[in-house]
Amino acid sequence: MRKEVKDTIITELGEKLKQYAHFYLVDVSGLNAEATADLRRKCFKQEIKMVVVKNTLLHKALEASEVDFEPIYSALKGSTAVWFTNTANVPAKLLKEYKKEGIPALKAAYAEESIFVGADRLEELASIKSKSELIADIVAMLQAPAQGVISALESGANTIHGVLKTLEER
Repeated sequence: MRKEVKDTIITELGEKLKQYAHFYLVDVSGLNAEATADLRRKCFKQEIKMVVVKNTLLHKALEASEVDFEPIYSALKGSTAVWFTNTANVPAKLLKEYKKEGIPALKAAYAEESIFVGADRLEELASIKSKSELIADIVAMLQAPAQGVISALESGANTIHGVLKTLEER
């Protein structure tokens, strides 16, 4: 591969690192063509950009980044696919589907401005809540007291109505 092509790939990887908030390094070495195509379809449906790269080129792109990715460098061995995403937990949930087979396997991840190295961190990554999930939790917590007041007022109104009706019948 010519130096110009390598420089272009490094630049493109650097742009993707800036474009997407999170990325996962995944070992896809044991997948055949059919399984790889199926995995790519699943990634596409869940808005994950899957790119298979050479480890040395990815290493150079990570070095050129503004973030210190040094703990991830040890995971750059063997066949590596990078999954770029804007939702931190979606790739982890997809990888959990394949956990029994062991392929693809998590090597490392950069999610929510933290670095996770090793396949044993998959459960932790899957439990990270996305921004929209956190907003929904906050809205539900804010609505709970108001709903309690409304239901108390409604039950009070029903009670008063029942008392008045009973008095009217007497």
